Amino acid sequence: MRTGGETDINHVKVSAAMALLLLLFFLLFLLVASASGLTSDSRDSADWKPTDDGRRWRSRTC
Repeated sequence: MRTGGETDINHVKVSAAMALLLLLFFLLFLLVASASGLTSDSRDSADWKPTDDGRRWRSRTC
């Protein structure tokens, strides 16, 4: 049963506020996890090979 006080603009405002709160909660969660040491860098040395003028060095196996 509708009371007449609900409008589309109120739904838009509530949805925007909920999305903003969810984003802030997620960022706060990441901040707390990072501060407590629960996050780690998943990159290995293969991701950061040395370059010479933008070209990757080729390792020679022989």
